Amino acid sequence: MKRRAAFLDRDGTLITERRDLVRTPREVRLLPGSAAALRRLNAAGFAVVILTNQSAVARGLIDETTLWAIHDELRRRLRRQGARVDAIYYCPHHPTAGRGRYRRRCGCRKPRRGLLARAVRELNLTLRGSLVAGDDLRDLELARGSAARPVLVRTGKGRAREDAARRSFGARLLVYDRLVDAVADLVRAR
Repeated sequence: MKRRAAFLDRDGTLITERRDLVRTPREVRLLPGSAAALRRLNAAGFAVVILTNQSAVARGLIDETTLWAIHDELRRRLRRQGARVDAIYYCPHHPTAGRGRYRRRCGCRKPRRGLLARAVRELNLTLRGSLVAGDDLRDLELARGSAARPVLVRTGKGRAREDAARRSFGARLLVYDRLVDAVADLVRAR
């Protein structure tokens, strides 16, 4: 049987977004309530999947080994608070910035759906009853035309992107101050 999932953005949704990008594991800072939100999703049977664009790799600011270390630290911090992430999928590419094999147009960079499709396939997930949460319109585009519900959080860039997201998604969009508020409401409603 396929599981429903919470497809979550990373920076500005689960961790503090940095203007100069997260470049080391020491810079990982959980946003207030992130671990509580994931614990609730875990308890409700949702797969927790992080889908994140990481152009810092394409730009040469970090390498993929450092990115894995950052994600390991994120998992450690969440685990210490009793929360679990089922998978993290990332896009290291950028269409115009960067170098070598990372500078290209790809199908995995959000708002394209490559990461989402891969997660659904590899983890045996369903979009029906699932949610796509993030702080930017490109995160929410993954829910367009699917049974997944778009959820904008006002953390990170979310407050500045709210009007555009409301125009784009209309009544289908759910907006919350923080991820923990969204999860509390959505899990209670199921």
